[in-house]
Amino acid sequence: MGHHGWQGNPPGTEHEARRRIVKAATACIDRAGLAKTSLSDVAQEAGVTRQTVYRYFPRLTDVLSAVAIAGAEEFAGRMEQHLAAFTSATEVAVESVVFGVRTVPREPYLGLLLQAGEGDFFTDAVTSAQWFALGARILRNVPVDWASAGVTTDDDFAGLAEVLMRLFLSFLQHPSAPTVTDDQLRTLVRRWIGPALRGPIGRV
Repeated sequence: MGHHGWQGNPPGTEHEARRRIVKAATACIDRAGLAKTSLSDVAQEAGVTRQTVYRYFPRLTDVLSAVAIAGAEEFAGRMEQHLAAFTSATEVAVESVVFGVRTVPREPYLGLLLQAGEGDFFTDAVTSAQWFALGARILRNVPVDWASAGVTTDDDFAGLAEVLMRLFLSFLQHPSAPTVTDDQLRTLVRRWIGPALRGPIGRV
């Protein structure tokens, strides 16, 4: 499995090896910042050779993507807490887009790929089935009357999550000129997404 080194404690599985490398990369980024973190630094932190890191993550951007995904759960918790303050399906949808646009670039780990100029990698991550499932889970956990908005099935939540995530991704990667304010963004999303969440005939 290529368990050379590992500070004398080789991992028992491929999954554990990847987890340790991601943990090492996170420690390097926390200590030195993204600009000063290399695959060599990650290898040294993990107690392995660069060749071992390459086996699991051929490029630094692959490591960054894994670090970002590892930070998604914490981000999801904060988003759920933020959305819990709203009482309608429409406002939850609106605020999820605003929260994503304004928060992701400042996230210590989710924003890594954007900071690294790797927009394609970020797009691939956010538009993956894994992220859509995470988005659906966030929506489902917010205590609003989804049924009255016509959102009742797993496919409904997954579809709504995908639409909202693709929307915030678009605003995030291709911002308007001049930049829209939070209230302008709310108005826009409410105007065009809101009607789909006002009853069973507007099922997503």
